Amino acid sequence: MGSCLSFTPSLLPRGGIIQGVVWGISAIIGYGVGVLLASIWRAFADRDPRPPRPWAWRAWWISSAVLLVVFFGLGQYWQYLIRHMMGVSEYDVWLVVLSPLVAVAVFWLVLLIGRGIRAVFRWTAERLDRRIGHRAARTVGWLLVAGVTYLVITGLLLQGLVGLANDIFSVRDGATPEGVHQPTSSLRSGGPGSLVPWDTLGRQGRGFVGTGPTPQAITAFDHHPAMEPIRAYAGLGSADDTEARAQLAVADLERAGAFHRKNLLVVTTTGSGWVDPAAVDSFEYLSGGDSATVAIQYSYLPSWISYLVDQSKAREAGRDLFDAIYGVWSRLPQADRPHLYVAGESLGSFGGETAFSGENDLANRTAGTLFVGPPNFNTLFREFSDHRDPGSPEIQPVYKDGRTVRFTSDPAAAIPPSGKPWSGTRVLYLMHPSDPIVWWSPHLVFSEPDWIAETPGQDVLKGTVWIPFVTFWQVTADLPFSTGVPAGHGHTYTAEYVDGWNTVLQPSGISAQDLDRLKTIIASE
Repeated sequence: MGSCLSFTPSLLPRGGIIQGVVWGISAIIGYGVGVLLASIWRAFADRDPRPPRPWAWRAWWISSAVLLVVFFGLGQYWQYLIRHMMGVSEYDVWLVVLSPLVAVAVFWLVLLIGRGIRAVFRWTAERLDRRIGHRAARTVGWLLVAGVTYLVITGLLLQGLVGLANDIFSVRDGATPEGVHQPTSSLRSGGPGSLVPWDTLGRQGRGFVGTGPTPQAITAFDHHPAMEPIRAYAGLGSADDTEARAQLAVADLERAGAFHRKNLLVVTTTGSGWVDPAAVDSFEYLSGGDSATVAIQYSYLPSWISYLVDQSKAREAGRDLFDAIYGVWSRLPQADRPHLYVAGESLGSFGGETAFSGENDLANRTAGTLFVGPPNFNTLFREFSDHRDPGSPEIQPVYKDGRTVRFTSDPAAAIPPSGKPWSGTRVLYLMHPSDPIVWWSPHLVFSEPDWIAETPGQDVLKGTVWIPFVTFWQVTADLPFSTGVPAGHGHTYTAEYVDGWNTVLQPSGISAQDLDRLKTIIASE
């Protein structure tokens, strides 16, 4: 049954290899549950295992084959519907044909690992049995084997793989993205007079300061003379720790005159130091170039690995950078301060949140906030969502009548609660219903989340159901491919930044036609 249930739909389309992995894991879970139930039954019946009768084997093989064929066909139909809904045309039939072999390989690999652990337990229990009681030997044996297994997985395997990944990506960090050159403007870190050397910025930092809209491009968009935006950045090679990098980036902001601009944006990066160009470019266009943006790097690892192992570094980076900015900003005369904004995508939203204690703190210390694709473990995101107003769904919650914090999957549409005032600081969370980064949680193993129990979002297949264990592995398998779908779905956010920042900044003189033109510009970049 576990094999059959693996074909049920989740958030994103699954290729043949991923389906095979989910299939194999679900099958081994079903096998394990069956073995457990059989052992419980034998314990209550007080009898040893008996070989199955021939007719039982025939019935099992026939029913399994029929069910598997039916669910395999249904699975292909469900995947077709998801691909069609998201506009995904890629489909490799040979990988689908290969999926049963992948499932068998995964099943036997996990089964052999499990039996190997059991063999180690029996060997340990036999030796302990010579010195202590039989029951005590089995109990102590299980504890020892479980403890050693945990240490091997979390210590040798996980930390070893993370260390290897860190070494690999640290080499890549020394490269410069194609088409990016050292700035010739003193308004960019790494440029003339900058306090941050170009060669310390890292790959993502060089991409950040070496790109962006020019004053001419901004002027062509809003038909007003534009300033050149300021961008400051500090990479892992720029200073020894996050606090020192934050101080260095702020010092470079001051050197460039950022605190005399109208708008100042603090961005917490994703794992490798990446800042989504769509986020900052949209901000700069809608600010008429009268803006400054600052960010720092805290890891070499890409976002999906940092998402699992580098959360503490993201927390430190978000807090240290905002505190450094706020320390300078708060000492300025109130009439001369720039409007202070905060942004972060994915793990960056997690880091960005850590600088604040809650809704009131966000309202008191910022002019506006845009958090995009927040991971499910974000502290403030969970607080706002879990304490949402009665009747509002988890995929678009309403928190305290939307007085400060609001949520949307489409910032171009009306953001609930419609008709309610939204004055002062605006804090906006943007999240797609099909984004596995937003909805993945360990709780999926044993409990059904509200976002599945409620009416599904506009890009989630109707009929999606929660299945213990299975749904957890399906959504887990969606994570690495969350950005491999067209814009507007999964974890791919591009043109939505235009409407998101327009909602938060509330710039004057921007028409709906202007926003459409800017979306085209951002999407093309």
